Amino acid sequence: MSARRPRSSNPLLGSPNRLKLGVFGVNVSNGCAMTDMPESLKAEWKESVAIAQAAEAAGIEAMIPVARWRGMGGSVNFNHRNFETFSWAAGLAAVTEKIAVFATFHVPTVHPVRAAKEVATIDHISDGRFCLNMVAGWNDIEIGMFGVPQKEHDERYEYAEDWVSVCKDLWTKSGDFDYSGKYFNVPNAYSEPKPVQDPFPVLMSAGNSERGQHFAAKHCDVNFVVAPDIETCGQIAAQVKKLARETYGRDIMVFGQGYIVCRDTEEEAVAYRDKYVRDKGDWQGVRNLLDTLVPNSQSALGDGWESMAANLIAGYGAIPLVGTADQVVAGMKQFADAGLDGISISWVDYLAGLDQFNKVLRPKLVAAGLRAS
Repeated sequence: MSARRPRSSNPLLGSPNRLKLGVFGVNVSNGCAMTDMPESLKAEWKESVAIAQAAEAAGIEAMIPVARWRGMGGSVNFNHRNFETFSWAAGLAAVTEKIAVFATFHVPTVHPVRAAKEVATIDHISDGRFCLNMVAGWNDIEIGMFGVPQKEHDERYEYAEDWVSVCKDLWTKSGDFDYSGKYFNVPNAYSEPKPVQDPFPVLMSAGNSERGQHFAAKHCDVNFVVAPDIETCGQIAAQVKKLARETYGRDIMVFGQGYIVCRDTEEEAVAYRDKYVRDKGDWQGVRNLLDTLVPNSQSALGDGWESMAANLIAGYGAIPLVGTADQVVAGMKQFADAGLDGISISWVDYLAGLDQFNKVLRPKLVAAGLRAS
């Protein structure tokens, strides 16, 4: 039986590194790049295991999956193959020893009584390394597959507040109890065993809006932000941290997102990025994605459409870390200097990228004071 211990022992919260890292998007086909390059992800189990074990060997703190149920159409049908993330996390927890493993999920798709039990189970499998990334919902088509109409933006977070409150009670209260909230009524609630992490595992959400930031600041240990540049990431990070501290009396970490293309010269790195975006990119798929986010996106976004589309193809909207090893490390340092605690990272070829990270980037990150080892 695993003894309960403070959640500060989780590999993410307990990391000594100034800039913490999570490998993002391994559970879905093509990962974070909307391209049909032959080296892109296939979403196969042995592939996920190899990447998780390589990330662990490289000292990276976490594996963070994408919650996805269907693809984006187009020539690649981006992310159409996808592993359900609770099962995926449980499997990876069993074949790793040190790295934190997240499940990412859409809150409306899982009842909190079931989710609380799944979370506790995976936390025991991992011996206290599990983390939960809560997504309030955004894709009408995907949520519609569950027969649940998508709620209005702010109400999604009201629902998520009630949802996570049920879970927190199940993770912390002994014996039977009744829960009554705006969206959930749970008579004779009960859940054992409790998670290994005390009082409950590390929680994350991606709150960019004002309502989303309040949810993250009140309930989460990590807020995941997507922004067009590092300066904006830093501004959002400062807002969320101030909100958590002054309104809710707690601390929160903030992660940004970056995609890596590292070559011997900047010209080689840019040429590779241009090849997989311009020549091999799924431009119909990215149009479908942008139309999901912004109806009639090409007319609505005007001159900004093509650059936004190209960045989505390149790394799912992440900030580019493209160039030589020194340039990539300098870009990562900009995240830390802007007040970010960590970043999620991705590549087109994850295994090759992790090998390069371990052998080339990792020593430079140590020398730059961003990583302890």
